Amino acid sequence: MKTTIKTGLAALIMLIAISCKKENTNMRAFAKTDDSAMQLSVSDLTAADAVIIGTQVWMKKDLTTSYYRNGDKIPQVKDPAKWAKLTTGAWCWYNNDPRYGKLYNWYAVNDPRGLAPAAGWHIPSDAEWTALTTFLGGYTVAGGKMKETGTTHWLTPNADATNSSGFTALPGGTRYYLGDFFDVGGYGYWWSSTESDSQSAYHRLLTYFYGAISRFTDYKTNGFSVRCIKD
Repeated sequence: MKTTIKTGLAALIMLIAISCKKENTNMRAFAKTDDSAMQLSVSDLTAADAVIIGTQVWMKKDLTTSYYRNGDKIPQVKDPAKWAKLTTGAWCWYNNDPRYGKLYNWYAVNDPRGLAPAAGWHIPSDAEWTALTTFLGGYTVAGGKMKETGTTHWLTPNADATNSSGFTALPGGTRYYLGDFFDVGGYGYWWSSTESDSQSAYHRLLTYFYGAISRFTDYKTNGFSVRCIKD
């Protein structure tokens, strides 16, 4: 059964690769981003952009899109006071510096226009994050299997990092709900699409000093990284 599932998923990735153009560098976390690139489409995805983990297919890189799937622009909000008052979707650079990946508030994640820029992809639910964690051996060890190895991006010691899953998680830090920036290099935060209450939603956290992955809820106004999963 497992062989059949893996074979089917591999075939799916190959079909994407056959119909696609070369890799779109706008998807790279920590990469320079050209805001003139309107949105990522199916034709921009290649097999190199996706990784099969268990029965799931994940994008290998965090989103850097500036547009919803329907073409509407997502506002960039630099001012801390304005960020703190948001109840609609927005993005920012960490510390307003484009050397780091984009951070989105949860309102962008949940916007009906679609943050996942390519058809056939979506923002993972809390349950889908849990399924990933379970497949990788549970929360105490899954984080190490997801983190990029070495200390090019992660702070020392980047504990237990093997990236054996191919997820290649990077420490993009966070924009706190009051508008301040924290934790780049030491912590990576990723939204789920699942809210916990009217003010908060579930997310996942990886750290430089521990090989675990943690599940928390936090204010929807926070800015976190976003990763997509195949429908």
